[in-house]
Amino acid sequence: MRVLISLLLFTSLLVEADEHDHLYEVDEEVVLWMNTKFQVGPYSNRQETYTYFSLPFCKGEKKEIGHYHETMGESLLGVELEFSGLDIKFRTNTKKTVVCEKKLTETDYKTLLYAIQNSYYYQMYLDDMPIWGMVGEIDNTVNPPAYKLYTHKRLDIGYNDKQVVDVNLTTDGRVDIRPGAELTFTYEVQWSKSEVDFTKRFDKYLDPSFFQHRIHWFSIFNSFMMVVFLVGLVWMILVRTLRKDYARYQKEDSLDDLDADLGDEYGWKQVHGDVFRPPSMPLLFSSCIGAGYHVFTVAVITTILAIVGEFYTERGSLLSAAIFVYAACSPVNGYAGGSMYARFGGRHWIKQMLLGAFLLPSMVCGVAFLINFIAIYYHASRAIPFTIMLAVSAICLFVILPLTLVGTVIGRNMAGSADYPCRVNAVPRPIPDKKWFVQPWLITLAGGVLPFGSIFIEMYFIFTSFWAYKIYYVYGFMLLVTIILSIVTVCVTIVCSYFLLNAEDYRWRWTSFACGASTAFYVYMYSMYYFFFKTKMYGLFQTVFYFGYMGIFAAALGLMTGTIGYVGTAKFVRKIYQTVKID
Repeated sequence: MRVLISLLLFTSLLVEADEHDHLYEVDEEVVLWMNTKFQVGPYSNRQETYTYFSLPFCKGEKKEIGHYHETMGESLLGVELEFSGLDIKFRTNTKKTVVCEKKLTETDYKTLLYAIQNSYYYQMYLDDMPIWGMVGEIDNTVNPPAYKLYTHKRLDIGYNDKQVVDVNLTTDGRVDIRPGAELTFTYEVQWSKSEVDFTKRFDKYLDPSFFQHRIHWFSIFNSFMMVVFLVGLVWMILVRTLRKDYARYQKEDSLDDLDADLGDEYGWKQVHGDVFRPPSMPLLFSSCIGAGYHVFTVAVITTILAIVGEFYTERGSLLSAAIFVYAACSPVNGYAGGSMYARFGGRHWIKQMLLGAFLLPSMVCGVAFLINFIAIYYHASRAIPFTIMLAVSAICLFVILPLTLVGTVIGRNMAGSADYPCRVNAVPRPIPDKKWFVQPWLITLAGGVLPFGSIFIEMYFIFTSFWAYKIYYVYGFMLLVTIILSIVTVCVTIVCSYFLLNAEDYRWRWTSFACGASTAFYVYMYSMYYFFFKTKMYGLFQTVFYFGYMGIFAAALGLMTGTIGYVGTAKFVRKIYQTVKID
């Protein structure tokens, strides 16, 4: 809790400090940065980016103004800023001014033609405020269609006292492109006083009508009603069904040995000698639970920081915060996984610690390496620099691994002793044949339906903000949905595990984990639907990029929901076997 409070205070101090870093005097230079990445199409993959000056644009006035990466997230996102060459002075209007003149070669013509045909647009930053502009347009009123290039930029900038609070870009100067054409690139700047407060200047980029639509509120209400229903169902099982079981078992306990042997024995009490038996592959299971605890902790803390800090105002700040929180919370992984592996009687605790520490990072690095290889082949700016790869590797080796080791040692010593209410039999009990509807694989598939139903509307908003052009800012909704997802997952896995134990199948550990984790399967299936019906992505790079990172997202979500389901079920199982007297 102290760590979370410190992070919140640090975030608020950064927000206050940032406000004082954007003060200008009259005639002071305001740098217009040109993001060197290029993005293809308004509904295509905005993650596929190329260098800005790969198109035959002029660089304008040359100045030695360098940009450094403020955060690691900015580097991982492929943000590379370069001085645009446009001379802009604070509160000083600039009339239409020629930047440069250029004659198109055959190669330049083909490059611009491809860019206009594919709806390329560029991105700029003025005082950290993003601006977008189209490269050109297609005139379909003539036959054949004419391809026109925008050669003029008009910047309308609003100021409040000594701060920039608004900026708009208008592109004009439509010129037909052809080999040998003489192009003149121009710009102008118009300043005007604005009443917008500096702290509210990013509100124009938000879309309340989209994110705060009544459908969004309805989905939250619908999920809440699902929680009420499931909690009531679990309560009915605990109070009514288990009460009948207790009464039946107490009646059987009052009979003599002969009558009890001839009695009708069935149900969850009959597997009391095996219900706390360690699962198969305990090392892998413990590592998955530790990683799930880790992901859940990071998700909650990062969401709270996003609510407080408004990360959408800084490039890459959300990703940087997530990396920092993930590294700082590594002891949670070690403590949960190490203590559980010790309770299972595992001896290879170092292997478990290594697997738990690198389970999710190895998947992320593997997918990122594949995508990076394809990005280099396509000359995309999304290719992660080698130095950033070294930095991420250093974080894993010198921060995450030692902290996971500390957590593992503490967990093994503080919570590593098994304290089960029932003695585990030396010989496993045979598992009887079951009806088809209580098979573990069917329970696993069915268990993810309701949790997915509680979040799929929110998945649409998250996917749209990441793969389209919306800025996600309703992190309060995300936190509420995360809480609802946790409650629904726990309730569903408890019900499914009760059915499994009642069928005298004691393999509830992996089943409860898989039951919760199956939510990620439905999320990944939904991502396929979103790709084919909600986006216009095409080509190898866009396809691999999309499904690769959606696979990472689904894997992390599966670890989190699987752990939530298992933890809730473990408490339920322990409770019911503590209540009944077992000889």
